[in-house]
Amino acid sequence: MITFPNAKINLGLNIVSRRPDGYHNLETVFYPIAVTDVLEIVPSTSGETTLQCYGRTVDCPVEKNLVMRAYRLMEEHYAVPAVEMYLYKHIPDGAGLGGGSSDAAHVLTMLNAMFSLGVSEDRLAALAATLGADCPFFVYNRPMLATGIGDVLTPIDVNVQGKTLLLVKPPVSVSTKTAYSHVAPAPASSDLRTDVSLPLPMWDGVVKNDFEPSVFAAYPQLWRMKLSLLRGGAQYAAMSGSGSSIFGIFDDVKMAEALRDSFEGCDTFVTAL
Repeated sequence: MITFPNAKINLGLNIVSRRPDGYHNLETVFYPIAVTDVLEIVPSTSGETTLQCYGRTVDCPVEKNLVMRAYRLMEEHYAVPAVEMYLYKHIPDGAGLGGGSSDAAHVLTMLNAMFSLGVSEDRLAALAATLGADCPFFVYNRPMLATGIGDVLTPIDVNVQGKTLLLVKPPVSVSTKTAYSHVAPAPASSDLRTDVSLPLPMWDGVVKNDFEPSVFAAYPQLWRMKLSLLRGGAQYAAMSGSGSSIFGIFDDVKMAEALRDSFEGCDTFVTAL
């Protein structure tokens, strides 16, 4: 079986409070985008479960890779046989796009389908939550309002269909841990559900990412990239997650395509929303 684990962007990100367990409560809208990895899982010919990675470098031992951890989790709870897994990494890491979480969630859903386990979507999401806070989103893989640590999900309608996304990943990565350490949590000044229901041109200055002030101070090039997107015709632009990717949402695909060449030395992706 072959699937294409997709990335996500954050539409707004409010860091609401710090929890006693050291995590943070947040509010954000996870939105799936068509920037993907490639994941193939086939029955093992050797009786051993293996993982081979291609494309972008995945700098961790195989057993600590989220793909293998997801397999081990299913193996722990259900009768799944040994498999061979092949992962082609295309989604940039350290970018706030959730690529690794998506890969892990897709392992759960693929094994469920391949071996007719009959596990419900909600149960798969609960398992995914033990792998990472944003992993459950990729089980559902549709626009969701996320609260808690990002694991409490509520379906939400966001009217950006038909728009074009220009996603830019510069050659820098932002540590999520460091990003959180520089944010002062505070209740949001407005309801994110209401904010994202506004017409897209009204989002600027309303639909905010609380990581941007401190991350932009540390990486001024990211701020300049956001400005370039807005000046280049984006109706809205923001950083995704804790960075370092920046995205702009355009009404005109030709405008987005023309602007992508200006981000020299960066990975760029243009896709329909």
